[in-house]
Order: sequence, then C-alpha cells, then structure tokens
Amino acid sequence: MTEAMLVSNVVLWVLVIVLALVVLALARQVGVLHERVAPAGALMPTTGPKVGELTEPLPLTDINGASLTVGGPDNAGMHSLVMFISPTCPVCKSLVPTAKSLAGSESNRLQLVFASDGDKLEQHQAYARDLDLGNYHYVLSEKLGMTYEVSKLPFAILIGADGTLESKGLVNTREHLESLIEAMDSGIATLQDYVGLVQHEHDNSVKEKAS
Repeated sequence: MTEAMLVSNVVLWVLVIVLALVVLALARQVGVLHERVAPAGALMPTTGPKVGELTEPLPLTDINGASLTVGGPDNAGMHSLVMFISPTCPVCKSLVPTAKSLAGSESNRLQLVFASDGDKLEQHQAYARDLDLGNYHYVLSEKLGMTYEVSKLPFAILIGADGTLESKGLVNTREHLESLIEAMDSGIATLQDYVGLVQHEHDNSVKEKAS
C-alpha cells in the first residue's frame, strides 16, 4: 500500500513538472508573438483616405484662437500626429499622457495636435486644462473628422512632412500609438502590411535555400 502511494505521488509530481514546462513554453511563444506584431498594431479602418495618399491642407483655428493647418506639406519638415479625442471618452483621457510622452520623445520631427467636435467650447477648454494641453493645439472641427471619416474614438492619423498620410487607426493602447510612430521609421503602416512583409521575406528565404 505504501509503495503504491509513493509511486502515485511520484507520477503526480512528474505530471506537475511537465505541465509547468508546457505553460512556460506557451508563455514564451505568446511573448514572441507580441514582439512580432508590436511594430504595427493600430486598428486601421477600411474607409476614408488611404495610406500613401497626399492629404489636402485644412486651415483651422484651435480653442485658444491660434491658427494652424492640418494636412498638406509642412514647411518646417515636421510630421503631424493628430489624435481625435472627446471629453466623454474615458479611454481617450487615459491615452493622452501617452501621446504627449511619445510626442515629447520625437519633438524634433513630430508635432502633436488634438482634435474633437461639439459646440460647447467651454467644456473643451476645461477638458484641455484638466489634461494640461496648453502646449498643444486643440481644435474643434467637424470637417476634420469627416475628412478622415473618424467614427470611433480614440483615433489617430499620422501625416508625413510631405503631406502624405503615413498611417491611421483606432488607438486603444500605448502599443497602438507607438505603431503610428513606428510608421515614420519602418514605413509599415498596418498590421496587414507587416504580416505581408514577414511572409514575403520568409518565401524569399525558402526560395534561396531551395536554389
């Protein structure tokens, strides 16, 4: 009886160790997958202006009366990251500090603009003060949202210094925002483009080994 219990305990410990190793292996694969998709994670819609198209300059005035232009070539050679937010969007509020941090690290080549719509100017001014947006343009423009067919928030677009739409999409996480910044360096605008590039490199590698 004692020997049977001993054997069963040994078997159970072996199973526990095997299961632990399996879990660790799965966790490692999840980490690898996360690293592979991180460069291009913004959730891009299929409607609106297409990535690669030249944007039209849209003259605007921010909530403090300052003039700016969104779209078209930038004379200062700066990229523009436009983030569409709303006082009623809790996710927007949580991501604004992230957008400010990312823009700060790229301040020599990126200007950050916040955009919304609505007729209650005082509400947006209070919202901007609450989020400490005094150093950034904050525009109220229904036309801007319609131009880029923004239907869900938070949404962001990246316009190159030459006026080209480099990337766009829903940005629910820090990784999504970072993927737009990554587009400036890698030229990869979407997750689909990234997967296609990886598949193309894999196919070429297979062909080279076979030849």
